Amino acid sequence: MATKTHHAAAVVIPPPEAWRPIQRLRARYDAKVSRWMPHITLAYPFRPREEFESVAGALTAAFAALPAFTIELAQFFHFEHGNERYTLWLAPEPREPLLRIEEALTRALPDCNDVSMYSFGFTPHLSIGQVTGAARMEELKALLRRDWEPVRFGVTEVSLVWRGDPPDDVFRVGAAAPLGRLPPVASS
Repeated sequence: MATKTHHAAAVVIPPPEAWRPIQRLRARYDAKVSRWMPHITLAYPFRPREEFESVAGALTAAFAALPAFTIELAQFFHFEHGNERYTLWLAPEPREPLLRIEEALTRALPDCNDVSMYSFGFTPHLSIGQVTGAARMEELKALLRRDWEPVRFGVTEVSLVWRGDPPDDVFRVGAAAPLGRLPPVASS
């Protein structure tokens, strides 16, 4: 079995021009805003950075038949973690292309299936923050829904991100696997 680490992930990252409204919320509510860029997780934990080149090649081939697409972040939902702790998140719509990407990733790297092992399966989401207390969570979700302007962006690749150990524990992109392209063919 290949090695996996919590210092790496495969994610979809919105383009920088879409970050401002997302980061405004995350700066207020997300304890991990300084560690993670805004993202939709497809695999975590993931293969270590040293394997990114070979993994990116395998994923490029796995994603060759999956076209680029546009998603919209318009609706807020939450995950419950017990003890009245919640994560608030934006739901990417349509979700089906993200499900297909995660399925292709898991076929290519069967050991990187942790996100699909939850009792509810893989749920594409972009985390906005954490909150404690059911009443506070419902109040905050209603406030966010009232003031939110949907964000749309194109998805053209999956980013492979990594982080070091503290104090250098900020995730950064180490490689990417494009959607809808075939891998280069070696010439003879």
